[in-house]
Amino acid sequence: MPDSILAPSSPVPPVDAAAVPALADAAAVARGIARLFARNDIWCLAEMPLRNGRRADLMGIDGKGRVVIVEIKVSRADLLGDAKWPEYLDHCDRFYWGLAPHLDRGVLNDPAFLPEACGIIVADGYDAEILRPAPSLPLAAARRKVEVERLARAALRRQVVAADPACATWAIDY
Repeated sequence: MPDSILAPSSPVPPVDAAAVPALADAAAVARGIARLFARNDIWCLAEMPLRNGRRADLMGIDGKGRVVIVEIKVSRADLLGDAKWPEYLDHCDRFYWGLAPHLDRGVLNDPAFLPEACGIIVADGYDAEILRPAPSLPLAAARRKVEVERLARAALRRQVVAADPACATWAIDY
């Protein structure tokens, strides 16, 4: 088997074959969280670019117009090595850690992980459960408006490109 996996004519670089199980785990966690959110009238997009150059694993809007971000972790090393996650807090009203069931979540009680500002969701490919609700830390109204509009435009762009791939020529990654 080759050291990398690449779909024919894929525009992305090869994926390290050793990373494939982690990618599959992360996709399963995202799916479970999306199902939980859908049941609770929270609709989200995966891999949403933020204005600070970061990319949220899941970003959505709840029934009251609040912005929710989920950072997914499937390995202890990834969780402990992630120094960028606090930069997501300026782009949402609620922030969650989305974890695979096998991952030890005790570290998230450490003050460095701001447990007073972060919720915890454990998920697999079928469902998810909120173990610690995320507190609402409201964005300023003008900031929320910008984030909601960016999320809406990204969702619409993805829908149009999925229906007509020729439109990808004009798509802007927000």
